[in-house]
Amino acid sequence: MTRRASLGSDDGAATVEFALVAPLLLLVTLAVLQLSLALHVRSVLIGAATEGARLAAMAGGDAAAGEQRTERILAESIAGTTLRETAVRVDRAGPVPVAAVDVTVDLPLIGLLGPAPMTVTGRAVLESTTELVPGFASSGLG
Repeated sequence: MTRRASLGSDDGAATVEFALVAPLLLLVTLAVLQLSLALHVRSVLIGAATEGARLAAMAGGDAAAGEQRTERILAESIAGTTLRETAVRVDRAGPVPVAAVDVTVDLPLIGLLGPAPMTVTGRAVLESTTELVPGFASSGLG
């Protein structure tokens, strides 16, 4: 084989191309997995906070029961290990009073970003046997 023929050869090119592309492909794969994990944790948090708010908003329900229900749901999930704070409150700022459960967790991220706090809120309309929403009247239809 002449020297000119060996310079134009493609022998070993696939190995070099794979060595250049593989780290980038791995980085993209890990980023997609991290995003999937973060979205899953957020979804679990929203579900747990909403469930706790529903329990707290029931007629005869209380804030402590809603908070305990939220924390129990989170303890059984992947998000339970990162729980930072759970708070239950009644929000009367809008047209309808609602029970709101705020859940804050440390969302672990890869790289230099470290754990980032994420807060979600679940809301449920307060049930009441004695209080009517302003603007609504009892129709007398027993």
